[in-house]
Amino acid sequence: MRESVQAEVLMSFLVSDELSFRIPVELGYETSDPYAVRMTFHLPGDAPVTWAFGRELLLDGINAPSGDGDVHIAPTRPETLSDVHIRLRVGGESALFRVGAPPLVAFLDRTDKLVPLGQELALGDFELSLEEALGRILAEENAG
Repeated sequence: MRESVQAEVLMSFLVSDELSFRIPVELGYETSDPYAVRMTFHLPGDAPVTWAFGRELLLDGINAPSGDGDVHIAPTRPETLSDVHIRLRVGGESALFRVGAPPLVAFLDRTDKLVPLGQELALGDFELSLEEALGRILAEENAG
């Protein structure tokens, strides 16, 4: 059984109203973390940065503004399936990206074929896997 979905899309990194540049972004989804998608941003001159957030947040954000925390996703024109803005925040800093909706929809369609929305718990003991992953993360933080 295939356990992951990967895709690469080009996004515009909107530095200001006058400056933007296109960057490759890897999209990832794994059955071991069935509620989350990951986006790995490859900014020129920097190490890749990965953000994980809810798959449902990405789906909702294609059609209507979604997200109250560090990740906010909204269509640029809600009346049509057009571009999507993804704003990521860390403290007082934020980064804004624009991407076409069709590649996101295609990626989410592939994740839905692997694990249909609403069927995540059917994968097994997700809570045990989450506890194990959190334990590894905490151990790495305490060691470093």
